[in-house]
Amino acid sequence: MNRENPSHSGAGDLIRAFRRTRAQTETLVDGLEPEDMGAQAFPEASPAKWHLAHTTWFFETFVLGEFHPRYKPFNAAFRSLFNSYYDSVGARPRQAERGWLTRPLLSEVLAWRRSVDAAMIDLLSETNERGLARLAPVVELGLAHEEQHQELLLTDGLALFARNPLMPAWAKPRLLPRRAAASVVEWIEHPGGMVAIGHSGPGFGFDNEMPRHPDLVAPFRLAGRLVINGDWLAFMEDDGYRRPFLWQSDGWEELQLQGWTAPEYWRCDEGVWTTMTLFGREAVDPEAPVCHISWYEADAYARWTGLRLPTETEWEAVAAVLPVAGNLLDAGFLRPLPLGASGPSARGRPRCSGTCGNGPAAGTVPIPAGVLLPAPSASTMASS
Repeated sequence: MNRENPSHSGAGDLIRAFRRTRAQTETLVDGLEPEDMGAQAFPEASPAKWHLAHTTWFFETFVLGEFHPRYKPFNAAFRSLFNSYYDSVGARPRQAERGWLTRPLLSEVLAWRRSVDAAMIDLLSETNERGLARLAPVVELGLAHEEQHQELLLTDGLALFARNPLMPAWAKPRLLPRRAAASVVEWIEHPGGMVAIGHSGPGFGFDNEMPRHPDLVAPFRLAGRLVINGDWLAFMEDDGYRRPFLWQSDGWEELQLQGWTAPEYWRCDEGVWTTMTLFGREAVDPEAPVCHISWYEADAYARWTGLRLPTETEWEAVAAVLPVAGNLLDAGFLRPLPLGASGPSARGRPRCSGTCGNGPAAGTVPIPAGVLLPAPSASTMASS
């Protein structure tokens, strides 16, 4: 079968998405050395080489192993070696020990990727429409899984390079777009009532986004821009990290245990705040969205401003009607852009995607957050 001429258009779309996603992952490590890709910053992180291998493992295990009758594994030992947490597949190394895997060599992992990619293109090209109806959902899950690991790859890489006294750069920076001053906060009004949240299709959705279901919210307002570093510096200068009444009790305990005084990777030298980025250590940009903060820090900041974080339902009710656009991975900037350089969000058209992650008030894990609501005492407020 000619790989460039699949049997039907549905396969062609899937092949193009597969090629694009797999190539994007390798673009993210372009220019790194093998030594960069074998280490992990801390037990919960993973080396870049492992991310390249594990995403390949997914397609070999769950697609080729299940749907390709003639496929022979590249190396049978990889089935357990690069398993992450799939108990049904079998044994796996501990996550904290992934940095010990000096073998296979990076060159062998890359050869494995090429082999699996070729077999995947053959399979997609040869599968008829009936077979593709069964195959496509698994491939789409694998692509979404790889996109998650693209984010993890950069997150883990930043953590690793930040621990290096040489403060090396992961990538070469792109020229930033022209910028204007960040906008003042403009509020997005929502009338409240019964709203539907969760994945509605068409297209891919993770199982934890389903089923779509109704939820009741009171009227509320959502800030139309993210919290920026300049806002955060004001919080720090007003002793936000030293005032326990701003913090959840377990958050205050974590602050004391971890010694938090600023966002992760920030450092003050001779009165100048800098932060570690994928391009090395740089001055903190006061107009860029704040990131690398825990949920506890976001909650404390919100209390300091007299506001609160949104609930998941409130955030989704607003995000669902805004465009999915902004500083996404395809743009290649690999950093939160200053709001004045990130397009319409700085000119009265708010966004909830791109630029920086934001998270709701509900939840038990630390999540970056950047959207705020008026305090519960305000007349327009939803109950917290």
